[in-house]
Amino acid sequence: MGEKINVKDIVKRKKEELKQRVEFLKKEGIQPKLAVILASEDEASKIYVGKKRKMCDELGIEQVEYIFDRNITTENIVDIVEKLNKDRSVNGILVQLPLFKHIDMDKVLDTISDKKDVDGFHPLTLGKLFIGEKETFISCTPKGIMTILDDIGTDYEGKHAVIVGRSRIVGKPISQLLLKRGATVTVCHSKTKDISVFTKQADILVAAVGRPHIITKDMIKPGAIVIDVGINRVDGKILGDVDTENALEVCSKITPVPGGVGLTTVLSLLENVVQAAQEQNL
Repeated sequence: MGEKINVKDIVKRKKEELKQRVEFLKKEGIQPKLAVILASEDEASKIYVGKKRKMCDELGIEQVEYIFDRNITTENIVDIVEKLNKDRSVNGILVQLPLFKHIDMDKVLDTISDKKDVDGFHPLTLGKLFIGEKETFISCTPKGIMTILDDIGTDYEGKHAVIVGRSRIVGKPISQLLLKRGATVTVCHSKTKDISVFTKQADILVAAVGRPHIITKDMIKPGAIVIDVGINRVDGKILGDVDTENALEVCSKITPVPGGVGLTTVLSLLENVVQAAQEQNL
């Protein structure tokens, strides 16, 4: 019988470490500051921004928010991002996704200075990650996944890591991070024939597709570590991409949903903000 990873405990400890880093910066006269742009009516995004605000307050990080209705244009947002790029008091810029459909997401993200790209989505940031450069920001959810895997003492070298999902936000970045640790990585996606052929080989299984319970216990290798990134709202409940309770019969460890990877995503963002503040001022 496997066990659910206590992600809340991991985040609690990491928050204390981060709080000490913030206090050190403040003693040096540096106030870490995050600028958040929200141009969407997506309720999940609003909740997520609220969670960021709360953790910023807990850690002593300043947050300024720019919230827009659907009358906003791509050019308006680009102008704001360019001003924030030049504002020395702002260390990190986050454009909360998704944006209104009429907004050119790529144009907005590409405008963010790579020095302030704390969400890790700028092409230059991703490019640095893919070539293995150390001095870059790591996308928040993949960074959070690695925080969890490291904390539980995961052995990566020679292990087979299978990722279900190839998104720019999770699948592609986490594949590179696992490769850097010496894992053999397979990425499955919507065009993969019989995903279970691959998932049953996984020592480390990352599910990031956004489809409730797409991963069942018969698709999991006995003793595997399972990271469930999925957040799916079904009949008022939040379900992961993995059928957690049944998966526990075969896996060794699994992240819960809710209360799992999502908690480390916010933490990772603020770790990147503090990293940015250090790099820009020390």
